[in-house]
Amino acid sequence: MDDEQSSVANRDEAIPVFRLPSQQESEPNDPTLGSASASDADADAHAEGQQHDGARERLRDHAQKVKSKWDEYGVGQTRQSLQDRFLTGLMSRIVPPEEVSEDEGDGDNNDGMGRKEGKRKDRRSSEYVDRPNFSIPLMSANFRRFNARVGVLFVLENRLIHLFTWKHPTATLSFLAAFTLLCLQPYLLPVVPLIGTLFWVMIPSFLARHPPPTTDGRFESSYLGPPIAPPSRVKPAPEMSKDFFRNMRDLQNSMEDFSRLHDVANEYVTPYTNFSDEGVSSLLFMCLFGVTCSAFIASGLVPWRAVALLAGWLATILGHPEAQKVILSPKGLSQLGQRLETLATHILNFVSYDIILDERSEARQVEIFELQKYHPYSDTWESWLFSCSPYDPLSPSRIAGDRAKGTQFFEDVSPPPGWSWKDKKWILDLFSRDWVEQRMIHGVEIETEGERWVYDLPKDKVEQLAGASSHVKSKGGGRSKGTREIPKSGWEEGGVAEGMGRGDWRRRRWVRTVERRPSADVG
Repeated sequence: MDDEQSSVANRDEAIPVFRLPSQQESEPNDPTLGSASASDADADAHAEGQQHDGARERLRDHAQKVKSKWDEYGVGQTRQSLQDRFLTGLMSRIVPPEEVSEDEGDGDNNDGMGRKEGKRKDRRSSEYVDRPNFSIPLMSANFRRFNARVGVLFVLENRLIHLFTWKHPTATLSFLAAFTLLCLQPYLLPVVPLIGTLFWVMIPSFLARHPPPTTDGRFESSYLGPPIAPPSRVKPAPEMSKDFFRNMRDLQNSMEDFSRLHDVANEYVTPYTNFSDEGVSSLLFMCLFGVTCSAFIASGLVPWRAVALLAGWLATILGHPEAQKVILSPKGLSQLGQRLETLATHILNFVSYDIILDERSEARQVEIFELQKYHPYSDTWESWLFSCSPYDPLSPSRIAGDRAKGTQFFEDVSPPPGWSWKDKKWILDLFSRDWVEQRMIHGVEIETEGERWVYDLPKDKVEQLAGASSHVKSKGGGRSKGTREIPKSGWEEGGVAEGMGRGDWRRRRWVRTVERRPSADVG
């Protein structure tokens, strides 16, 4: 369970699958896209009453379920065999079902006549977005479709690698010239996608429909006249073809690259940002905070064009094979390692001398109530238990008739989870009136001297005291001058509570200081 909490995954609703319109689909036969007359008929049916509307909703739900089952088990690439159905049922048992959201779960409304009506589903988004759950056949079909179409991304990645590794120096120099022009004239940046659309989409598509003549020298190239070839389209790689397996190979390598980058980031970046070493992380935090404040103030003074120009040229030159030989040579790696070690030593020395982390652990005060019960036959008070609540006469547990909960011995009282005792022993709270007032406890009598016990008043006396208090309040609408109001709780010594007797319980408060302790895996 801890591993699931520490890993990063989408624990919210499923990623949506967009339903994009296609010309290949039979739009007139689509039951979800009605004509104007159908929409008018729906409006008239809605005006007839909610009963017909509910019947139509149930019929549509049933039709959608049948259609989804048909699509899942018998149509297209997601057709399931007996083995696929068995694996799907097994995975549905292993993978926990998705939790119903609050909007879908709490959908019971009153229709104004005392009847509960289920919340109507909003089908406007379901026409364009679908959120299917995990399914092995659907996963397999989507993987095959994705692998057949992902080749364009790998081609783009391969061309970028060739560009920045100087595979074709003329292309790299042309890129640097265009990059320099964009850095010096940033307003030309919106022209880049337009030029890309013209030279990499429109012109190749035109040349595909107007192919040049044969290589016979007697014919000259001419693009006049009607098109003589069909339009070009990017077709998916056929399954079990060489291109299909090439895409699978590149996809495999891309997944390995991402996994290695993730592990490297956890190894070299995370230790400096997760406060495992609070000194280094605090220094990094202060540096980032200072840079952020400086950027707010002086970012307008920085020549960003020159910075972008130098950064682009430097990154491109470092990808040259000759530069890679110098950087990755044993001598270059050793010098780089020595400089990094020297920098790390200076940083650690600065942290040890200038970053002071001497804050004490967080300390708080905890309480426990010692409860004792009165025995009328022996006229003694018996130690009952130590509880987290005072168990006063008007507490919910007393009113419900529940027994007090706690431990019988003082030594069995343990600190809260994640905390440890700071003081060696418990201290009696001598200000019993304060904690009674803070909790607004009624029907008790307080000792302001001695052992600071807080006694229960008899039940009938508490009711009598409450009745007398309400009577004084109702007479005249409040306290008049020279008239003393009877206290609600009856715990003023020498007041109304005196001579009334005591109840069966008494309690007193003990306090002790705890401090937060570090977890076992703190490095």
